[in-house]
Amino acid sequence: MKFRCEKNKLAEAISVVQKAVSTKSPMEILHSILITAKENQLTLVGTDIDLSIETKIDAIVEEDGIIAVDSKFFGEIVRKLPNSSIKIEKKDKNINIKCEKTEFTLLANLNVDEFPTLPDINENLVFTVNQKLLKNMIKGSIFAIAQDETRPILTGILFEIEGNTLNLVALDGYRLAFRSEFIENENSLTAVIPGKTLSEMSKILSDEEDNVNITFTQNHILFNLGDTKIISRLLEGEFIKYNSIIPKEYNSKITVKRTELLECIERASLMAKDGNTNLIKFDINDENIVITSNSQLGMVREELNIILQGEGLQIAFNSKYLIDVLKIIDENEISLEFSSSVSPCLIKNNENTKFTYLVLPVRLLNSN
Repeated sequence: MKFRCEKNKLAEAISVVQKAVSTKSPMEILHSILITAKENQLTLVGTDIDLSIETKIDAIVEEDGIIAVDSKFFGEIVRKLPNSSIKIEKKDKNINIKCEKTEFTLLANLNVDEFPTLPDINENLVFTVNQKLLKNMIKGSIFAIAQDETRPILTGILFEIEGNTLNLVALDGYRLAFRSEFIENENSLTAVIPGKTLSEMSKILSDEEDNVNITFTQNHILFNLGDTKIISRLLEGEFIKYNSIIPKEYNSKITVKRTELLECIERASLMAKDGNTNLIKFDINDENIVITSNSQLGMVREELNIILQGEGLQIAFNSKYLIDVLKIIDENEISLEFSSSVSPCLIKNNENTKFTYLVLPVRLLNSN
């Protein structure tokens, strides 16, 4: 094997496939990147079995070949090299790396035959989504996935296509995030994609108006971005019927400026951090909402003007859950809907039905 390529292109490709490389597996080969040089192109692959990423870059290949190299060590070497052309050659049991006046010699002690084969996915049934749109949808829902793996299905995001609508849904038992967008599509399907896959996927997706082609099989999903492909297993099991959780009616509704509410809650949460629940209380009246928090550190009181429809209400929340939601909403004016002091709060925008967020309250001792 012998090839030359630009340092910056190789470093970027390594960074992409490293997102799938295992850091904890006892199998040494899963800590590596597989590099294939053929027909003036390099193909790099990283995998942890559940998630696999393949990307391709141009190179001058003088001799075809394939090697497996330790992902972290090789990546650090390439990133530290001068911004110039790199020449890599495999000779017997060594890998030689040259860049200007720098030269490394690595032991080629990993067996490429042990590297896992990527799932074979037939890309006949494909639908296309704008990369920027999908990236924003992931950002707007992934924070609500469960971190506790006692219910594995909730560590993923429901990917639901119904006609020309794509829905992403995440919930962890305390909050729910729902994002919906129009897409051009004629098929319907439902699958649950691991949160890790979509988290790494969002780092690769472009902020431009490029498209990504998506293909599902019974057990896997493939995201095809052209030179880069991401393949992930799907989570098994049935996702919670989220529509039955979202309240259809309310007794109280407030309209408020998002940034002002966020700033008030963030200040109140400074006092709430003394406990594990990050508890803050809302006292909703005709023209304002009073936000308070008490702890061993002291107390804080915030007051904010609102527009109230319906009855006044006293309710408490984990401030972190509200902050997470308010930070990822772009709209400046939002509404919060309440049924009672022990029922979920629905957060949405009156003019934008593309998102709905639900947060469960904290039950107070004097709650009915």
